[in-house]
Amino acid sequence: MDNEGIGSWTARRARKTPGRVAVVHGETRLTYADLHERVCRLAHALRGLGVRRGDRVAYLGPNHPAFLETLFAAGMLGAVFVPLNMRLAGPELEHCLTDSGTGVLVHAPEHAAVAAEAAGAVRHRVALAGPGQGAAGYEDLLAASPAEPVDEAVRLDDPCLIMYTSGTTGRPKGAVLTHGNITWNSVNVLVDIDLAADEVTLVVAPLFHTAGLNMTCLPTLLKGGTVVLMPAFDPAAALAAIEAHRVTYMFGVPVMFDAMAACPAWPSADLSSLRQLNCGGSPVPPSTIRTYQDRGLAFSQGYGMTEASPGVLYLAREDAARKAGTAGVPHFFTDVRVVDPELRDVAPGEKGEVLVSGPNVMRGYWGLPAETARTMAAGWFRSGDVATVDADGYVAIVDRVKDMIISGGENVYPAEVEAVLYEHPDVAECAVIGVPDERWGEVGRAVVVPRPGADPKEPDLIAFLQTRLAKYKVPKTVVFTTELPRNPTGKILKKVLRATHARPKENP
Repeated sequence: MDNEGIGSWTARRARKTPGRVAVVHGETRLTYADLHERVCRLAHALRGLGVRRGDRVAYLGPNHPAFLETLFAAGMLGAVFVPLNMRLAGPELEHCLTDSGTGVLVHAPEHAAVAAEAAGAVRHRVALAGPGQGAAGYEDLLAASPAEPVDEAVRLDDPCLIMYTSGTTGRPKGAVLTHGNITWNSVNVLVDIDLAADEVTLVVAPLFHTAGLNMTCLPTLLKGGTVVLMPAFDPAAALAAIEAHRVTYMFGVPVMFDAMAACPAWPSADLSSLRQLNCGGSPVPPSTIRTYQDRGLAFSQGYGMTEASPGVLYLAREDAARKAGTAGVPHFFTDVRVVDPELRDVAPGEKGEVLVSGPNVMRGYWGLPAETARTMAAGWFRSGDVATVDADGYVAIVDRVKDMIISGGENVYPAEVEAVLYEHPDVAECAVIGVPDERWGEVGRAVVVPRPGADPKEPDLIAFLQTRLAKYKVPKTVVFTTELPRNPTGKILKKVLRATHARPKENP
């Protein structure tokens, strides 16, 4: 094959294990032969819509076989896939589509309105069902397209997807991941997590996030296992799916695992098929680890980021108790350093910034050469996270250089929220900080200085943000103050704000 990228994976799997089930979604079961045929038909359909090498094709919707079909079809043509976070508001989606220069948008029917609103810059919209005016029907396109293979010359260094991650400057920025990045990350997963050919992986984390796609789904398909797609996470449904499909592997963020353990069905759920559970996205509480280990389950955790496809560190199940509180050691083909401000390695126990290198690290940010250069240091990606390394080489993430908030596994950048809050006429100054939350781990709190003569109310400001931002980005609380602490150069001192305003809010 001329295609070395992931667009060739369905063809390679179809010739090795054509009859094995690749994807389960509700009542739908697709073998590898079925999946390959549908991907070929979609590739021809996309080509008929004008998609060529390097063009961008976006997907908006929940976990669904069409997400994977669109990803593989784009890769088959040498096009670039753009998975969109369906939790984003219309203006945010429009930015991602415009910034990426997307030409074709595939979307679920429940997102038809927001897709139409945000898709002014795209040439074609394709709806999975009920296309309506201005959109083509997904299944109609497949039925009208040939099933002959498409084999474009795609190399591992070619861009595979643009995955948007919230920007510290207030705008989401697109991490460009190559076919090689995705492939090597999958190899890391197969080596370190030891997935098997008979793996049955439950995919409950959203595929538009790098962990749901690249730590669970794609490595399983590369190995020839089965992925069970759930459109949305529900703890009772997840427990039922594990039992019904004899699931062997699952990834989730801590809030998901905590919700499953708190579910009434937890004590009686048949979890005997599970070989391994993997947790990440935010720090994993020791109590969560103990809860699953007490059920006799192998529970592991890791640390990563979109820019690294995402695997960086992995704490194997046999070390989960012994090295609790750490994120483990680097993945097999990934290197990590913890350095001081002069980029010198710190001594064991000392704090420093995490640098990452390896074939899984992104090419750069889409259309942002200055931002790319700023985050790369002699071939090492600067994570902005602070860590320590113990004498055995296990890395513990202890702080963040950036002010990012991790809420239920979602990354929230205060600058993005603050930029919208400043649009409110009653807000003179504002800052957003993270505060502890029992359910989500951390949630946002806005600290606001009102304009002279104004008297803004907390519910009104939250409602204002809810119309402009994804729900998970909106602060849960607002507090008011007369001024924000600043250093001599005028920079807001977030550390002082957290010390002053991060305590539980008192009820009036």
